Amino acid sequence: MTRILIALALSLTLAACGGTGSKDRPAARPSAPIASNVVTAPNFGDAKPVTGWGGKPPQGYAVHGIDVARYQTEVDWATARANGVNFAFIKATEGGDRVDPMFEEHWRGAGRAGVRRGAYHFFYHCRSAEEQARWFIRHVPKVAGGLPPVLDMEWTPFSPTCTIRRDPSVIREDARIFIDILTRHYGQKPILYTSIDFFEDNQMWKVTGADFWLRAVAKHPQDLYAGHHWLFWQYTSTGLIPGIKGEVDINVYEGNASQWNAWLAARAP
Repeated sequence: MTRILIALALSLTLAACGGTGSKDRPAARPSAPIASNVVTAPNFGDAKPVTGWGGKPPQGYAVHGIDVARYQTEVDWATARANGVNFAFIKATEGGDRVDPMFEEHWRGAGRAGVRRGAYHFFYHCRSAEEQARWFIRHVPKVAGGLPPVLDMEWTPFSPTCTIRRDPSVIREDARIFIDILTRHYGQKPILYTSIDFFEDNQMWKVTGADFWLRAVAKHPQDLYAGHHWLFWQYTSTGLIPGIKGEVDINVYEGNASQWNAWLAARAP
Protein backbone atom coordinates (compact mmCIF):
# COMPACT_ATOMS: atom_id res chain seq x y z
CA MET A 1 0.00 0.00 0.00
CA THR A 2 2.83 2.38 0.85
CA ARG A 3 4.45 1.84 -2.56
CA ILE A 4 1.13 2.58 -4.27
CA LEU A 5 0.70 5.84 -2.34
CA ILE A 6 4.25 6.91 -3.15
CA ALA A 7 3.87 6.15 -6.85
CA LEU A 8 0.55 7.97 -7.05
CA ALA A 9 1.90 11.03 -5.24
CA LEU A 10 4.96 11.11 -7.48
CA SER A 11 2.91 10.96 -10.64
CA LEU A 12 0.70 13.81 -9.46
CA THR A 13 3.45 16.10 -8.20
CA LEU A 14 6.60 15.51 -10.23
CA ALA A 15 6.10 18.69 -12.23
CA ALA A 16 5.92 20.69 -8.99
CA CYS A 17 9.13 19.32 -7.53
CA GLY A 18 11.90 21.81 -6.83
CA GLY A 19 13.98 22.69 -9.86
CA THR A 20 11.37 21.82 -12.51
CA GLY A 21 10.42 25.37 -13.40
CA SER A 22 7.53 26.27 -11.07
CA LYS A 23 8.13 29.63 -9.37
CA ASP A 24 4.94 29.45 -7.35
CA ARG A 25 4.01 27.77 -4.11
CA PRO A 26 1.68 24.93 -5.16
CA ALA A 27 -1.76 24.37 -3.70
CA ALA A 28 -1.50 22.33 -0.54
CA ARG A 29 -2.56 18.74 -0.25
CA PRO A 30 -4.82 18.24 2.77
CA SER A 31 -2.94 17.28 5.91
CA ALA A 32 -3.64 14.03 7.71
CA PRO A 33 -1.75 11.83 10.16
CA ILE A 34 1.13 10.16 8.31
CA ALA A 35 3.40 7.52 9.78
CA SER A 36 7.07 8.42 9.88
CA ASN A 37 7.99 5.48 7.62
CA VAL A 38 5.70 6.62 4.78
CA VAL A 39 7.48 8.61 2.07
CA THR A 40 5.44 11.52 0.70
CA ALA A 41 6.40 12.89 -2.69
CA PRO A 42 7.40 16.55 -3.08
CA ASN A 43 4.71 19.09 -3.84
CA PHE A 44 7.13 22.01 -4.02
CA GLY A 45 7.83 25.16 -5.98
CA ASP A 46 11.03 27.17 -6.18
CA ALA A 47 11.41 30.94 -6.37
CA LYS A 48 14.56 30.46 -8.47
CA PRO A 49 14.23 27.10 -10.22
CA VAL A 50 17.22 25.49 -11.94
CA THR A 51 17.21 23.36 -15.07
CA GLY A 52 20.04 21.41 -16.66
CA TRP A 53 21.60 20.00 -13.52
CA GLY A 54 24.25 18.00 -15.37
CA GLY A 55 23.39 14.88 -13.40
CA LYS A 56 20.36 13.22 -11.90
CA PRO A 57 18.05 16.17 -11.07
CA PRO A 58 16.46 16.60 -7.63
CA GLN A 59 13.06 15.42 -8.88
CA GLY A 60 14.67 12.09 -9.72
CA TYR A 61 15.12 11.35 -6.00
CA ALA A 62 12.26 9.95 -3.94
CA VAL A 63 12.97 11.33 -0.48
CA HIS A 64 12.96 15.08 0.09
CA GLY A 65 13.24 17.13 3.27
CA ILE A 66 14.25 20.51 4.61
CA ASP A 67 16.61 22.27 6.97
CA VAL A 68 15.28 25.08 9.14
CA ALA A 69 16.42 27.67 11.67
CA ARG A 70 15.09 30.83 13.28
CA TYR A 71 14.32 32.30 9.86
CA GLN A 72 11.44 29.86 9.42
CA THR A 73 9.13 31.43 11.99
CA GLU A 74 5.89 29.85 10.78
CA VAL A 75 5.79 26.16 9.94
CA ASP A 76 2.63 24.08 9.79
CA TRP A 77 4.44 20.79 10.13
CA ALA A 78 1.43 18.58 9.39
CA THR A 79 0.84 20.39 6.09
CA ALA A 80 4.54 20.32 5.21
CA ARG A 81 4.63 16.59 5.95
CA ALA A 82 1.67 15.90 3.67
CA ASN A 83 3.35 17.87 0.89
CA GLY A 84 6.67 16.08 0.78
CA VAL A 85 8.73 16.97 3.86
CA ASN A 86 9.96 13.58 5.05
CA PHE A 87 12.85 14.80 7.17
CA ALA A 88 14.13 18.01 8.75
CA PHE A 89 17.51 19.08 9.99
CA ILE A 90 16.90 21.76 12.61
CA LYS A 91 19.47 24.29 13.77
CA ALA A 92 20.09 23.79 17.48
CA THR A 93 23.28 25.55 18.50
CA GLU A 94 26.10 27.82 17.39
CA GLY A 95 29.50 28.17 18.94
CA GLY A 96 29.56 27.55 22.66
CA ASP A 97 26.88 29.93 23.94
CA ARG A 98 24.08 30.30 21.40
CA VAL A 99 20.87 28.29 20.99
CA ASP A 100 18.61 28.87 18.00
CA PRO A 101 15.44 30.51 19.38
CA MET A 102 13.19 28.35 17.17
CA PHE A 103 14.88 25.03 17.94
CA GLU A 104 12.51 23.68 20.56
CA GLU A 105 9.39 24.72 18.65
CA HIS A 106 10.63 23.20 15.40
CA TRP A 107 11.83 20.06 17.20
CA ARG A 108 8.47 19.44 18.84
CA GLY A 109 6.44 20.31 15.74
CA ALA A 110 8.41 18.05 13.43
CA GLY A 111 8.16 15.16 15.86
CA ARG A 112 4.39 15.50 16.24
CA ALA A 113 3.91 15.50 12.46
CA GLY A 114 5.93 12.32 11.85
CA VAL A 115 8.83 14.18 10.20
CA ARG A 116 12.11 12.41 10.86
CA ARG A 117 14.20 15.02 12.65
CA GLY A 118 17.82 15.74 13.37
CA ALA A 119 19.71 18.73 14.77
CA TYR A 120 22.72 20.64 13.55
CA HIS A 121 25.44 22.77 15.08
CA PHE A 122 26.96 25.78 13.32
CA PHE A 123 30.69 25.73 14.02
CA TYR A 124 32.39 28.83 15.41
CA HIS A 125 36.08 29.00 14.53
CA CYS A 126 37.04 30.94 17.66
CA ARG A 127 36.04 28.29 20.22
CA SER A 128 37.39 24.82 20.87
CA ALA A 129 35.75 21.83 19.25
CA GLU A 130 35.33 20.15 22.65
CA GLU A 131 33.45 23.10 24.10
CA GLN A 132 31.14 23.30 21.10
CA ALA A 133 30.40 19.58 21.11
CA ARG A 134 29.45 19.72 24.80
CA TRP A 135 27.23 22.72 24.15
CA PHE A 136 25.38 20.82 21.43
CA ILE A 137 24.96 17.75 23.62
CA ARG A 138 23.61 19.92 26.43
CA HIS A 139 20.74 21.15 24.24
CA VAL A 140 19.92 18.32 21.83
CA PRO A 141 18.17 15.27 23.29
CA LYS A 142 19.05 11.73 22.33
CA VAL A 143 15.75 10.33 21.03
CA ALA A 144 14.73 6.99 19.56
CA GLY A 145 14.76 7.11 15.77
CA GLY A 146 16.47 10.49 15.62
CA LEU A 147 18.56 11.38 12.60
CA PRO A 148 22.31 11.66 13.13
CA PRO A 149 23.66 14.89 14.63
CA VAL A 150 25.12 17.32 12.10
CA LEU A 151 28.27 19.45 12.17
CA ASP A 152 27.91 22.49 9.90
CA MET A 153 31.34 23.89 9.00
CA GLU A 154 31.63 26.94 6.74
CA TRP A 155 33.64 30.12 6.45
CA THR A 156 32.19 32.99 8.47
CA PRO A 157 33.22 36.19 6.63
CA PHE A 158 30.22 38.14 7.94
CA SER A 159 30.56 37.21 11.59
CA PRO A 160 30.84 40.30 13.84
CA THR A 161 33.33 38.56 16.12
CA CYS A 162 35.12 35.72 14.32
CA THR A 163 36.30 35.78 10.72
CA ILE A 164 39.57 33.87 11.09
CA ARG A 165 40.66 31.33 8.48
CA ARG A 166 42.89 28.76 10.10
CA ASP A 167 45.09 26.11 8.53
CA PRO A 168 43.16 23.24 6.86
CA SER A 169 44.84 20.66 9.07
CA VAL A 170 43.59 22.49 12.17
CA ILE A 171 40.06 22.68 10.81
CA ARG A 172 40.02 18.98 9.95
CA GLU A 173 41.29 18.17 13.44
CA ASP A 174 38.47 20.24 14.94
CA ALA A 175 36.01 18.31 12.80
CA ARG A 176 37.51 15.02 13.96
CA ILE A 177 37.26 15.97 17.64
CA PHE A 178 33.67 17.21 17.34
CA ILE A 179 32.58 14.15 15.35
CA ASP A 180 34.24 11.75 17.78
CA ILE A 181 32.52 13.28 20.82
CA LEU A 182 29.10 13.21 19.16
CA THR A 183 29.58 9.65 17.93
CA ARG A 184 30.27 8.44 21.44
CA HIS A 185 27.33 10.34 22.93
CA TYR A 186 24.60 9.68 20.35
CA GLY A 187 25.75 6.23 19.33
CA GLN A 188 25.65 6.84 15.60
CA LYS A 189 27.77 8.26 12.82
CA PRO A 190 27.33 12.04 12.52
CA ILE A 191 26.87 14.02 9.31
CA LEU A 192 29.19 16.77 8.10
CA TYR A 193 27.62 19.65 6.16
CA THR A 194 29.80 21.91 4.09
CA SER A 195 29.81 24.23 1.10
CA ILE A 196 31.90 24.05 -2.06
CA ASP A 197 34.55 26.62 -1.12
CA PHE A 198 35.04 25.31 2.40
CA PHE A 199 35.20 21.72 1.14
CA GLU A 200 37.94 22.60 -1.33
CA ASP A 201 39.89 25.09 0.79
CA ASN A 202 40.23 22.64 3.67
CA GLN A 203 40.36 19.33 1.79
CA MET A 204 37.37 18.13 3.80
CA TRP A 205 37.24 14.89 1.83
CA LYS A 206 40.04 13.77 4.13
CA VAL A 207 37.70 13.85 7.15
CA THR A 208 36.58 10.37 8.21
CA GLY A 209 33.96 9.14 10.64
CA ALA A 210 31.05 11.13 9.17
CA ASP A 211 28.71 11.01 6.21
CA PHE A 212 28.53 14.08 3.98
CA TRP A 213 25.70 16.53 3.34
CA LEU A 214 26.73 18.76 0.44
CA ARG A 215 25.40 22.06 -0.84
CA ALA A 216 25.04 22.52 -4.61
CA VAL A 217 22.25 24.83 -5.77
CA ALA A 218 23.15 25.34 -9.44
CA LYS A 219 24.85 22.11 -10.50
CA HIS A 220 24.79 18.47 -9.45
CA PRO A 221 27.23 17.64 -6.61
CA GLN A 222 29.10 15.24 -8.89
CA ASP A 223 30.19 18.24 -10.96
CA LEU A 224 31.32 20.36 -8.01
CA TYR A 225 32.77 17.90 -5.50
CA ALA A 226 34.81 15.69 -7.84
CA GLY A 227 32.42 12.78 -7.47
CA HIS A 228 32.67 12.73 -3.67
CA HIS A 229 30.01 10.54 -2.07
CA TRP A 230 27.14 12.30 -0.31
CA LEU A 231 24.24 11.12 1.83
CA PHE A 232 22.19 14.33 1.59
CA TRP A 233 22.22 17.04 -1.06
CA GLN A 234 20.97 20.59 -0.40
CA TYR A 235 19.76 21.60 -3.84
CA THR A 236 17.98 24.90 -3.24
CA SER A 237 17.68 27.67 -0.66
CA THR A 238 14.62 29.21 -2.34
CA GLY A 239 12.11 26.40 -1.99
CA LEU A 240 8.38 27.09 -1.67
CA ILE A 241 6.49 24.49 0.34
CA PRO A 242 2.87 24.49 1.47
CA GLY A 243 2.78 25.01 5.22
CA ILE A 244 6.05 26.96 5.39
CA LYS A 245 6.04 30.74 5.24
CA GLY A 246 8.68 32.24 2.97
CA GLU A 247 11.53 30.39 1.30
CA VAL A 248 13.28 27.34 2.72
CA ASP A 249 16.26 25.07 2.01
CA ILE A 250 15.31 21.74 0.42
CA ASN A 251 17.38 18.56 0.39
CA VAL A 252 17.27 15.03 -0.97
CA TYR A 253 18.45 11.71 0.41
CA GLU A 254 20.71 9.75 -1.94
CA GLY A 255 18.61 6.57 -2.22
CA ASN A 256 15.08 5.41 -2.95
CA ALA A 257 12.21 5.01 -0.49
CA SER A 258 13.14 1.44 0.46
CA GLN A 259 16.76 2.40 1.04
CA TRP A 260 15.61 5.36 3.12
CA ASN A 261 13.57 3.16 5.43
CA ALA A 262 16.40 0.64 5.68
CA TRP A 263 18.81 3.44 6.58
CA LEU A 264 16.40 4.74 9.22
CA ALA A 265 15.98 1.27 10.68
CA ALA A 266 19.74 1.05 11.13
CA ARG A 267 19.82 4.21 13.28
CA ALA A 268 20.60 3.64 16.93
CA PRO A 269 17.46 3.12 19.08
